[in-house]
Amino acid sequence: MLLPYFASKEDDPESQPSGFTVLLKHKPLLVLALALAVFHLGNAAIVPLFGMSAVSGDEANGPSFVATIIVIAQGVMVVASVVAMQVAEKRNYWLILLASFLVLPLRGLVAFFLSGWWGVTPVEILDGIGVGLQSVAVPGMVTRSLYGTGRVNLAQGAVITIQGAGAAFSPALGGWIAQGIGFSPTFLVLGGLGLLAAAIWVVLGAAVKQY
Repeated sequence: MLLPYFASKEDDPESQPSGFTVLLKHKPLLVLALALAVFHLGNAAIVPLFGMSAVSGDEANGPSFVATIIVIAQGVMVVASVVAMQVAEKRNYWLILLASFLVLPLRGLVAFFLSGWWGVTPVEILDGIGVGLQSVAVPGMVTRSLYGTGRVNLAQGAVITIQGAGAAFSPALGGWIAQGIGFSPTFLVLGGLGLLAAAIWVVLGAAVKQY
């Protein structure tokens, strides 16, 4: 049974805590936000770096390559989100999010071994799967964990902000690593952050598995 997490003044409709205050007082959402930030720190840079790698090596035309990437990822994302909704009806969101985190190491491996048009399809299929699963599981978990508190929108905004911070720093991190060791090894490093996100999710699973 899920019970409202907050008590006292925060249950007062007159009270207007910030989204980050809500987040700091609710451990499951802190774990969620941390794991998402780490995941997106690795995930967001793979597509631009993969495109740069292919174009710089004369393996693809820039505009058409980017267009293909977008179409593939968006199409797969829709399918993955439908599957996630069906799974969530029978299971909880913990398993869906774990699967989404484990997609990133696979993307890193594929991007490492394949390049150009040979790699774009599997790399973007995996991207669509990860993003599609999270598009359902993240808002679903926030809503379920804060049911009845009246703080769902605030917490959702805070989680998205932290997740977005990870994504925002990802290209800078990826570019800095690529400058030092090259494109291909960078994909392995970025993919490894997916393993770190999964490790956080598993180790701190006691706080989030009920959702």
